[in-house]
Amino acid sequence: MSLDPPTYIVSLQNNIRARPISWEGAVRVRTISEEDLKKIKSIDKVRKEQRKQTIEADPQSYVALLLGGNGAQSIFQAAFKRQDITQYMLVLAGDVIDDIPSFVSELVQHPKPYEPFLPLLKYSNNADDPVPLLASTVLSSLLSQAQVIVPKLSPELEDALSTLYTFVSTLAKSSDAGLQDIAVQEYSSLLRVRKSREIFWKQRKETLSPLVDILRAAAGAPKDSDSTLWSGGGGSVRSATEVGLSGGVGIQLLYHVLLVIWQLSFEGSLVGDGLQDEHDIIPLYCQLLRLSPKEKTTRILLSTLYNLLSANRNTLLPTATLIKLPALLQTIQGRHLTDEDLLEDLKALNEMLDEYTKTQTTFDEYAAELHSGHLRWSPPHRNPQFWRENARRIIEESNAELPKKLAEILSKPWENDKQVLAIGCNDVACLVKEVPEERTQLEKIGLKGRVMGLMQEGDESVRWESLRAVGEWLRYSFE
Repeated sequence: MSLDPPTYIVSLQNNIRARPISWEGAVRVRTISEEDLKKIKSIDKVRKEQRKQTIEADPQSYVALLLGGNGAQSIFQAAFKRQDITQYMLVLAGDVIDDIPSFVSELVQHPKPYEPFLPLLKYSNNADDPVPLLASTVLSSLLSQAQVIVPKLSPELEDALSTLYTFVSTLAKSSDAGLQDIAVQEYSSLLRVRKSREIFWKQRKETLSPLVDILRAAAGAPKDSDSTLWSGGGGSVRSATEVGLSGGVGIQLLYHVLLVIWQLSFEGSLVGDGLQDEHDIIPLYCQLLRLSPKEKTTRILLSTLYNLLSANRNTLLPTATLIKLPALLQTIQGRHLTDEDLLEDLKALNEMLDEYTKTQTTFDEYAAELHSGHLRWSPPHRNPQFWRENARRIIEESNAELPKKLAEILSKPWENDKQVLAIGCNDVACLVKEVPEERTQLEKIGLKGRVMGLMQEGDESVRWESLRAVGEWLRYSFE
């Protein structure tokens, strides 16, 4: 999918193209050779078609100019200390790579096609120096095309991808929306094949996490504040359209970030569970669906959800049901939608969720909630009949898997969502009340010690529920 180049990059490139360069002076001090200058002038400031004909007539000469060869340095190595020449040649190299696909095929056959550009990513510690940014633009274009030219990614290509991902992640972490947009567009151009997506996922702490932070800001659910996502809080399509997305996130940046994660979702079986475990991706995408101000963002959200859910039915469909995705899809269906791909994904998601929910019991819903790692006051927690019928099964099934999961949830502080602790204490009280003979097992898991500790909690509802749980234990302490 082709995207328009970022405005900042286009403006920077045009500015550099217009600058005069003292080429003859560079030759006199032997920064570049006469032969280099001759090649540069033959393709600089000429019509695109003329440049294409010149390069295609002798491609290896221009490969040597940009990459070096036969003992000669590349222009970037030779002129490394001349910032003006380095900037100019990066812009010219970018033009050549973008405009002449046949020349890219020649470049990638070079033994080390990325070597001259990689050091330029660390050209300067000055944040305003355009060289690293220009180098990343050239590299992303070169690596993007190389992935579909070569039958198998070489170790050199994989290493270059990894290095470039690390650099681009620094742009994504910036507070400047323009740099963030450059980052996500470069990511998008690079995620063309399975291997590049696997490398991106392997480096997800630096590559993916800043992108999820942008999505959380747009959803009005900053990091470490999960209650907004799980409660389904936030605005509506109308409010998002009229006042803008939360966190000052523009619609174009949002779309480009969603596009990157959509590309990643084609490796659904690899990334699906990790996206949910590490980033609560299903609740986050449901919240973004509620806020989505454009059909194009709704379409890409639905398509990503379909990719992830269809590849991870056993683990992610329970979470999608818990977060009330089926009801949300019904609401979306009531909108005036015209995009055919969107409608197709909406239908497919509805069918998948309908098929799943028809077979689910209340026990399944409760188990899914525990496995999601987040508790809310869903119907089973306050239903005495549910506990009478299911408490023993909860404790005994799968080697006490569910009580262990409950202990794991209660072990966290939940600073921004104390309600989770109150619900967990409620569940412990219900288990002890219905199956008192299993108190010792529950104590070994750590539930008794944790609820006793929560009696000192500052939140009143947590104190009350923990006191009730401890009270159930004490009822049997003298038997």
